[in-house]
Formats: sequence, structure tokens, C-alpha cells
Amino acid sequence: MKKYIILFVSLSAFLLAGCSDFLDRPQKSAMDDTNYWTNENNLRLFANGYYVNYFTGYFSGWSVDYTPLRGYYFSDDFTSAGTQSAFEASAPASRSGTSETPSMLTQYAGPSWNFAWVRKSNLFLDRINMMKESGYLTEDAYNHWSAIARFFRGYEYSRLVSVFGDVPYYDRVVSDTELEELYKDRQDRTIAMDGVYEDFVYVLEKMRVNDGTNYLNKYIAAGFISRFMLFEGTWQKYHKNNQTLAKKYLDLAVKAGDIVIQSGKYSFDTDFRSLFGSEDLSKMKEVLMYRHYSDAEAVRHHVASYSNLNESQAPAPNLALAKSFLCNDGKPYKLSSVANAGVLDITNMVATRDPRFEATFWDHPMISSSTLLYACKFIDRVGVTYYGKTVPAKYGSNTNTNGYPVMRYAEVVLNWIEAKAELATMGGTAVTQADLDVSINAIRKRPLDATAIGKGIKKTAPMSIAAIPDDPDRNNDVSPLLWEIRRERRMEFVFEHTRLLDIKRWKKIDYMSGTMNPDMLLGLWINFQQELPTWLIPSKVNVLKVMKQDGTVVTYNGSNGADMVGYYIPQTIKDRDPFTDRVYLAPLGNAQIDAYKDKGYVLTQNPGWN
Repeated sequence: MKKYIILFVSLSAFLLAGCSDFLDRPQKSAMDDTNYWTNENNLRLFANGYYVNYFTGYFSGWSVDYTPLRGYYFSDDFTSAGTQSAFEASAPASRSGTSETPSMLTQYAGPSWNFAWVRKSNLFLDRINMMKESGYLTEDAYNHWSAIARFFRGYEYSRLVSVFGDVPYYDRVVSDTELEELYKDRQDRTIAMDGVYEDFVYVLEKMRVNDGTNYLNKYIAAGFISRFMLFEGTWQKYHKNNQTLAKKYLDLAVKAGDIVIQSGKYSFDTDFRSLFGSEDLSKMKEVLMYRHYSDAEAVRHHVASYSNLNESQAPAPNLALAKSFLCNDGKPYKLSSVANAGVLDITNMVATRDPRFEATFWDHPMISSSTLLYACKFIDRVGVTYYGKTVPAKYGSNTNTNGYPVMRYAEVVLNWIEAKAELATMGGTAVTQADLDVSINAIRKRPLDATAIGKGIKKTAPMSIAAIPDDPDRNNDVSPLLWEIRRERRMEFVFEHTRLLDIKRWKKIDYMSGTMNPDMLLGLWINFQQELPTWLIPSKVNVLKVMKQDGTVVTYNGSNGADMVGYYIPQTIKDRDPFTDRVYLAPLGNAQIDAYKDKGYVLTQNPGWN
């Protein structure tokens, strides 16, 4: 049987439970609701309709919603030439789409104001209960499919809350005559998240540990639960100063991680680059769930094309991100004893940093990158050898077929160790060496591939609980241990789904300001005469610029090539427009507020957006 993403169900089953807009009637379909809900196979078919919305992988074709590299590029890790992308300046005309297909707000890494998927899950749960009452389901089947429905409801509310904060909470199907319910105002986020918490507790107790290869099971669900509970727990700690709720959600994040870790099913047996460039992820023990692509089945994507060195990258990785990578002695570069640790050109950083640096970035300056640092993480080692040549279909256009690890063990253990470290700051049990060994240190022991070994790349030294580095650049309000855990996430998840959400939940959105974080507006150190002499040309006169260590800016004048040595300044670079803390939450659309007003109800706008 082909993996779930190839075997996508017909729209008749997919649309049966939903509506194009939350306030509309459910759409009709050829399928009869009165006789569909009679067996477990039909439940599975219906559940398959969730997969493309929640486990998007690299998506397909030219689609970019929720895709690595092409979807997640709005954070302090990435920089464009010209003016940086701005946060919204005002509330939009509308924030709701009528489509049930995935739709991500890039600036918030979450969905638009659309509750169709919540309704779909509530209807799914209602029909499962009906089947149980009618004798169509065994106790085991009822428990499992109820857990599936509740998982997806919790997933959607977790995303909605991360974007909008307060939302109306619905745990049942609401009819179109219940106007008081349909048009109720937003409720405190804790109402929704307590509902999510209860759903997730149920999921961890009732979902099957195995429901078929690459289908949702308890371990996969636990991985996502650790993600969402970590987000809400740290949000409550840093934004609300609510230690009680923070502990509640963080405890569940740890419990979810424990379930995966203690299963003994997963380990780090694959080199980093192969996790993203391989066409078959089915045998990798680090991968809990993956999206499979197939040329034969005409299910392809385009993300590898934007890692092939030919296609442009803008935004692209910046100096702030590069500086965050540890040296291979396990220390930040300002504390490292590795030779030339402080020399921040590409060649030297590849040689001295954690192996993920070499696996993530190309080892020479690339003019196809707006910062000259090019990420080639999402393509295999062969794909980049076609630079400047005719590119095979699997590495070009929208015909890529490498798979994507939708949930991997590295995220589970990093969520787990961060939750434990946060709980320790609130009077919980201190993090132990054993905790580090099964999480961060296990990741650092990943095998290296032949390319990395051939370059002399070394694995990073393990972290010792007795000697946590105290980075001179550490924020004073973050302990050395939490600082290093956050660094590990940054190295691990470049261009994936985490960075913007991480700095939001930590209340560190100021990292997005070039004034506060000037390294965000720079590329790596470069000697143009030695590394990129082809750019010392007349068209670059008064355009090409570098910054010296003392902050002096040198502009190319046509005859000073020898002095063009320093941190690369992306062309016409300018900081993003000023922003305030209101951007932690998205504004609602004026159309949605007006729709409530027209019915005689009030939909409250987020603070600062009035």
C-alpha cells in the first residue's frame, strides 16, 4: 500500500464533515450520511482527509503553505536584500478564507480565522459516538477513533490559539440556528487550551500504538502533543506569568516525550542530510512519520529545487544564525578552544562547527543567496553536483521526490528536555546528565555521511551537566542550560517550522529587529578577492559593501578589491519597519468583526489592533 499521502481520499469523504466557512451549512456530497457510518474502514477513509492539512511535508507542486524552506522563512534566522519583510501595519480587510485547504499566515506560522476543521472534528466525534451506540464499534475501535478525532481537534485549536490567542471554543457540532453559540465572542485562550489538554490526555491513554505503517498512532500523536504543550506552557510562563498553567502544560509535554522515549522504538541512526534528501524514509529509526513522494504516482514537490544552488534564496541565512552554531568542542565560538573558532568565513565555519552546519549550508559563497550563505539542507548530496549543469527532474522545477520527516525523534527529545528544564526553574526536578544523554547528546552522536567524513567534519562533544557553557552573548533572563537547549533547537531546525514560534513563545520577538539584533542584517565574513573575485566588477561599484570588525563599512569603488574583506552587507539592506508587542498575536479581519456586528453580536479585536 502506498503511503498515506499518495492514497488521498476522494473529496466526497473529505468534505462530508466540513463546511467551506464556519457559519455555513455543511456541504452536500454524493455520500449518504445516514448509511456511511457503519464500519471502521469508513472511519479510516474519513480520517485520511486530515492528513494533507496537518501532515503537509513539502506539500505538492508549487504549494508553499507549511512547507520547510519555502513556507517558514519569516524569523530572525533569515535576511533579504533590500528592506526586510514587515509585520502587518493594520488589521486586514479579512482574515478568513472559505477554502478548507491548508492556509498559513506566514508572519504567525499558523492558520487563518477558519473553524471548518474544528467543526469537522466535532462532527467526526459525534458520528463515532453514534456508531458506538449502534453497536458498530468494539471498545478498542471506539477508543482509538475517538482519540483520532480529539487529536485533530486539539491540533487545530493549538494552531488557532498560537496565532490569535483568545478564540471561541466549540467541543460539539453547533447548528446554524444556534446564533448565540455561532456568534459568541472570543473566550480566554485557557478555555480552549484546557479543552485541548483534556483531548490530549485522552489521546495518550486511548490511541493505538500501531494502526498501520505511517498512519497516526500514539507515538506520532505524542510527538505533536509535546510540541503544542511546550508552546502553551512556555507562553503561559513568559507572557502570562501563570506558573500553575505553565506547569500543567509542561508536565504533559514531558509525559508525551516519555511515552516516545521509553518505547525504545526510535534512535538516531541516520546522518542529518539524509533525513531530508532521501526518497525512502521508511527504515530510518529517527522518523516517526514521513510524507512519501513518488514520480510514478505523480506526487511531487518543489522544495529540493530551492536547495539546488541554482535557484535563488531570499530570504537567506544570516550571520546571527551562523554565529549560533556551536563549535565541535561543544562550546560557543567565543568560549571555544578550537583553532580559528572566531574566524567566521564559510570555509572555516564548515570545518569547525557542529556537523549540522556543513549538512545545512553550502561550503562556498553563492551569489544565488541574498546573504551569500546558501542552505542546501533539503536535497541529497548528488543534487548539488548539478550546479551549472542540466538539472534532472528530481532536483528541479516542481518534480522533486525526496521525502520529508513530518515528525522526527529529534523534535520529541528537544521538546522534552526543554520542558524539563523549564519545570526545573519552577521548583521541579533538576535536569540530570542522563536527561541530556538521551536527548541532546544522543542527537550529537548521529552518524556522519561519507561527504562530511571526507571533509574532516567532527561530531560535536557531548554536553555535560557539570560544565554547561555560559555564553557571553546569553540573555540575562535565560539560564545557561535553557540558553544551550534553545541553541540546539536553532541548529537542528533551520528552515523548518520552529523558529518564529519559538521566539514568540519565549517572548523574544525583538530578535526580529535589526536595531536590537544587528547580526541579522549581515552575512558571513568574506574575502572577495579570494572567495568571490567574480563580483569585483564595474556593476558592483558603489553597490558591494562589507563591514569590518570595528563596524566600519567599506564600499567597493572599483580599485579597492584588496580591502573588500569583512562581513558581507546584503545589497540595499534595510531593517524592517518598527513593530510592537502587538505582533505576538494576529489581528482579526474587519470583515469578521463586521459580520458579527451585522447579526447584533460583538467579536473582540486583539489588543493594539483597534
